[in-house]
Amino acid sequence: MKVLIASQKEVVQLLPMTECIDVMASALKMLAEGDAVLPLRSMMLLPGQQNLEALMPSYLGGIQSVGVKVITIFPANHDTEYDSHQGVVLLFDTRHGLLRAIVDATSVTAIRTAAVSGVATRLLAREEAGDLAIIGAGTQASTHLEAMLAVRKIRRVRLFSLPLEGAYSFAGRAAQRHGIQVEVKENARDAVEGADILCTTTTAKEPVVRGEWLAPGAHINAVGAYKPTTRELDSAAVVRASLFVDRRESTLNEAGEFLIPKNEGLIGDDHIRGEIGEVLLGRVPGRRSPAEITLFKSLGLAVEDLAAAHHVLQKASEKQVGTWVELGGGHFGSM
Repeated sequence: MKVLIASQKEVVQLLPMTECIDVMASALKMLAEGDAVLPLRSMMLLPGQQNLEALMPSYLGGIQSVGVKVITIFPANHDTEYDSHQGVVLLFDTRHGLLRAIVDATSVTAIRTAAVSGVATRLLAREEAGDLAIIGAGTQASTHLEAMLAVRKIRRVRLFSLPLEGAYSFAGRAAQRHGIQVEVKENARDAVEGADILCTTTTAKEPVVRGEWLAPGAHINAVGAYKPTTRELDSAAVVRASLFVDRRESTLNEAGEFLIPKNEGLIGDDHIRGEIGEVLLGRVPGRRSPAEITLFKSLGLAVEDLAAAHHVLQKASEKQVGTWVELGGGHFGSM
């Protein structure tokens, strides 16, 4: 049995942002339609309560695939040459349970996370929105800039991140790659005030964005926090916003942006307006007025990784790229 091994470079080649946005929309619709199995991810904290390993299994009926993402998350890697997310996505078929692909998870996570924010922004941001603020200057900031450029006509970009040297380095790369000027701000407030699209892509444990800074009609993609005890937005920001999520069950168990103000008695479960997949299917309305503040809380779902890996496999097969190895398949006793 030939199994694909797809490297970071090959994932970038085979999963361009514009295609990934459509792949993510399809996966989220399958999830909302019930054509998926998606257990909550299992996370094991390593000694020190900062680094962790995560297992994220899933099934998608529409693409007849089952798989799991296995990753480690080491936040301190931001200060090194390595990405904070390391691992693989394992893709199996559902006919014989055969392993079909081993796909680099660092690149898949970077691209698909921003692509889902692209889906949410395309659905929820005002059509004329184009004043973008980004908090953070790491991998997700880079892919989110690409995703926002894919779904809206961005006319201005403001960035805040510490240290400022990293922010200026990001601005230089963005100018070279996208031909767009990025204004580096010395504090988060100056970046956020007046923006009509905001992406928070940090490793912060405490809020870096306050509700009083948000402009009427803004849309927010909150991406960085993934634990019940951490958040990038304060309670006032969440209370002011109409909240949309990738998945209710995950939000109710994992999202500090939601759980902390809930525990403070400021919101209830009904503050969640709907899942992005439900908006895509027309079951839940999206933006209701130009002045409404919309918030998409992203946690990242295994079905997104599965759909991305399936797309990589399909394109690698068509283009005959990647490394293909004999692995598994036949009866062991017949060898």
